[in-house]
Amino acid sequence: MAGAVEPEFRGARRRLVEALQQKGIKDLALLRAIDQVPRHLFVPPTVRHRAYEDSSLPIGSGQTISQPYVHARAIEQLQLTGRERVLEIGTGSAYQTALLAALSAQVFSVERFATLLDKARTVLTQANVRNVSVSLGDGTLGWREYAPYDAIIVSAGAPHVPPALESQLAEGGRLLIPVGDKEEQMLTLFRKQGGRLERSDIVPVKFVPLIGAGGWPA
Repeated sequence: MAGAVEPEFRGARRRLVEALQQKGIKDLALLRAIDQVPRHLFVPPTVRHRAYEDSSLPIGSGQTISQPYVHARAIEQLQLTGRERVLEIGTGSAYQTALLAALSAQVFSVERFATLLDKARTVLTQANVRNVSVSLGDGTLGWREYAPYDAIIVSAGAPHVPPALESQLAEGGRLLIPVGDKEEQMLTLFRKQGGRLERSDIVPVKFVPLIGAGGWPA
């Protein structure tokens, strides 16, 4: 992880952590990761002064970096212990990637936009995040070479669980994905038990559509 935080961001980051605690985020390891990961590196320079607001921000290619509470609420559902192999669908800004890397053993992240992936590689290096592998491709197909995964997190809304992701989830693993139509989805946690997915609905959300063979058509 990156070294000392620039002084002008230190207080803002601490206030963000306190705001997330007030909103109900309880996972201390997750809060510590949010306090350590330099979110200002993962947003465009034009909005860097807003990096530690609890709000979403544009990152290019029609994509956004979600508000920190959305990231925290989602990651908290995975109950990571530091030992997991995690698959992330939708690298985006790579901020969530860095949080996952701080909370798990290894992260594999798939992004469909080459421009975002190039930026992600650069900023992950700047932030000294080492336990992440990234790939350009159709996230609905997962990343079969490194399956099975203990946890899978999808950062785009899907009409259903892509079959490839279900097959790449380890027994006892957790899959978090927004499921619904293009206007609104339900953030949903699936656990694989006995080879089948058990569903728990978390909260209504609105994500960009998951494009690909196992999601929405381009």
